[in-house]
Amino acid sequence: MSQRQWTTRTGLALAVVAIAASSLRAQAAPPTSGATRSDTVRTVQSGIFDRPFIATMGRTAVGGYVEANANIAREAGIGDGLSMELRRFNIFLFSTISSRVRFLSELEFEHGTQEIALETALIDVLVNPSFVLRGGIILPPLGAFNVNHDSPRWNFVDRPLVSTRIIPATLSEVGFGVHGRLAPPRVGLTYDLYLVNGLGEGVIANAEGRTSLAGGKAAERFAEDNNGSPAFTGRVAVQQGRLGELGLSWYRGVYNTPFIEGERVDVTRSVSLTAIDVNTHIGRVEVRGEGAVVRVDVPEDLREVFGARQWGYHVDATLPLWRPRIRGFPDAAVNADVRVEQIDLNVGRFATTFAPIGDTEAALSVGVSVRPVSGTVLKVNYRRSRTVDLLGNAPVPGGAFQVGFATYF
Repeated sequence: MSQRQWTTRTGLALAVVAIAASSLRAQAAPPTSGATRSDTVRTVQSGIFDRPFIATMGRTAVGGYVEANANIAREAGIGDGLSMELRRFNIFLFSTISSRVRFLSELEFEHGTQEIALETALIDVLVNPSFVLRGGIILPPLGAFNVNHDSPRWNFVDRPLVSTRIIPATLSEVGFGVHGRLAPPRVGLTYDLYLVNGLGEGVIANAEGRTSLAGGKAAERFAEDNNGSPAFTGRVAVQQGRLGELGLSWYRGVYNTPFIEGERVDVTRSVSLTAIDVNTHIGRVEVRGEGAVVRVDVPEDLREVFGARQWGYHVDATLPLWRPRIRGFPDAAVNADVRVEQIDLNVGRFATTFAPIGDTEAALSVGVSVRPVSGTVLKVNYRRSRTVDLLGNAPVPGGAFQVGFATYF
């Protein structure tokens, strides 16, 4: 199958899902978590508080999650055999300071202690449910995944390409703003609006040698803004109990340093991102996904090698297969899972040859997930991918068999 055929088919698959999600009314169906489904939507906005440990009695609660996996991967017929990793160990701390003030933090350990990061440390001040002040280290609402990325919520070992290579999840920023939930008749409406320090020079000046928003996540962003110009990010979403949630988010800010000690050293260069996310049911199938488009002001002499435009999407579909009767696990569930995803890290054509610029990846993943309880999942996945380099040479095929587990505690 050619890359163009792959792109066409995956694009058609996305279109079919989008049309079906908008035209079919979702029917009541057992959720993949094994919990009882109701007409109350679990919103993306409430995701950081929708965790089991917060139900603990008392003023302060401690919890977290852990995920581990084993992988056998090959690319172009070459592999390194079996490898295993404890990918993440995260600790949550939540405190109800008063009836209108709450605190939440998350400390993440990746690959043992190879990477340690304070992912969240925020304070909410509730004026009323439609107007809540928030400040600290926050998760900007770039699509749904950046806020709701906990591994126990997902049935695949790997995170979506669009959410990590296009949207730089997980992205934490220092900032402040407001969020809230409105209640128009028969629907819900949530909004999030924040000012944050923003991404840095690494969007271009990075080890990858390509445009990478993830490369702009400099550690200094927790202490200062490299250009004194905050980025603006926000998300609005509409929810309907039986149809699910549809969200639109955006991000815009200056990433370079135009001035040093008052002297101009570069023109002001900005980055913008727009994303859409959906979570719905089509019959018994749960469908969720997101798509994103990025635009970056790239210096003229770096264009073509460094992409000024990027885009990507993923669609996950989960079908409940079986509810086994196991003593001690009354809500156990077995599900079939499919993911279609694609990214283009450099949209455009070469100026001299007019040939399409490559730097793309597309993948299809299938799997089975077992949930003995709602906050614990065993994942078995097989992933096929096709990667095209910058020059558009023949696609490089890849395959991976993955087994993993994740659980809240």
